[in-house]
Amino acid sequence: MNLRKKLGMLLLAIAALLTVSACSSKPTEVIVSAAASLTDALKEIEAVYEKQQHKVDLQFNFGASGALQQQIEQGAQVDLFVSAAEKNMKALVDKGMISESDRTNLLGNELVVVVPQNSTAAIVSESDLQLPELKKIAIGIPESVPAGSYAKEAFTAGQLWEPLQNKLVQAKDVRQVLNYVETGNADAGIVYKTDALSSSKVKIALAVNPAHYSPIIYPIGIVSETKHKQETEAFYEYLQSPEALDIFKKYGFSAPQ
Repeated sequence: MNLRKKLGMLLLAIAALLTVSACSSKPTEVIVSAAASLTDALKEIEAVYEKQQHKVDLQFNFGASGALQQQIEQGAQVDLFVSAAEKNMKALVDKGMISESDRTNLLGNELVVVVPQNSTAAIVSESDLQLPELKKIAIGIPESVPAGSYAKEAFTAGQLWEPLQNKLVQAKDVRQVLNYVETGNADAGIVYKTDALSSSKVKIALAVNPAHYSPIIYPIGIVSETKHKQETEAFYEYLQSPEALDIFKKYGFSAPQ
């Protein structure tokens, strides 16, 4: 073999090694489907975690828990699911798509009524949502948005569900409810306390009576079909760590009841 051929083969070998090295150093993507109300807290956690774990690239898919559940059922590539309601997690556990041993209750929250910052509406009880100046009240779609389901539960308990029907504007997730109130497209909205605290354009008019709705629990679970079990388990455990929980608390979340 002449020198030119040897040199060519050596260069090919070096190129192959460099390619393998580049591939092995590429961060592992961990895809997290999470309730829209977790957006701000998880974005901060993402920045903190990726500084510590350079080999992990967190990718978030935020939306209504019911819609995210359906995406997983339809085969969407998801590693970790964080729901704003137990029923969406239970549905996936019942179908064997998340193992009971790979899920836990992570956080709690509470329901509040928000109005635009400049609103003068005197809301001291849930029945005040019937005031004539409150023409549009935004809630999440009860069938797919946990915040909307909790709102319906609270209104039903307070015998307000039917009287408020003509005022209700339904949104695809809790962040859209907040946006409707921020932009004046709704005179009031039912959101989580955490969402209310995230906006300078709204104010909390009333905390919804917690006796009128089920405890708000955010369960978290590892999707059984994950292709990155080790990295997903590590982030699952991190989200339960004191460091992560302190960030969640900063945004208004609490320990699950």
